[in-house]
Amino acid sequence: MTIQPIRIFGDPVLRLTAQPVTVFDKELRTLVKDLTETMKDAPGAGLAAPQIGVSLRVFTYHVEGVIGHLINPVLDLTEEEQDGPEGCLSLPGLTFDCVRAHGVVAKGFNEYGDPIQVEGTQKLARCIQHETDHLDGVIFIDRLDREQRKAALRAIRESEWSGETAPQVKVSPHSTFGGAR
Repeated sequence: MTIQPIRIFGDPVLRLTAQPVTVFDKELRTLVKDLTETMKDAPGAGLAAPQIGVSLRVFTYHVEGVIGHLINPVLDLTEEEQDGPEGCLSLPGLTFDCVRAHGVVAKGFNEYGDPIQVEGTQKLARCIQHETDHLDGVIFIDRLDREQRKAALRAIRESEWSGETAPQVKVSPHSTFGGAR
């Protein structure tokens, strides 16, 4: 297990659509462990593989004392919505109110390829939607209304980390990580 550097807004890997996981092997289990340790160290409520430079459909979460992960998630959302504060480890120190579905049923797989289902409301639902967005190259500020998005972009420009050189993204020689760009 290794704590990985978290990619910051502006890094191109955050805008890619992550590739589905097709091989459930030791490398994938190592990725899940690295994501979990990095998320806990940050600390954060969730972390998606693209945020550590791996373009695969994997994320971890840590909400209300429950730590888990989901691979190749498919979401069913409630029609009821919630509006509340949301932040992102790739936008350090920034929080904005964002509208999300109040509840979610997420289906996918665990690190061994077994089907799993995660159901949640409020914070867990927000986290699962947020992390799944990362797998689709969507950052939560994309979901803000025009005025909020302008404020978010202004806050990003004024942040101490704005303008930092994005880390070099390299293609891994491993087949399960081949989606990384």
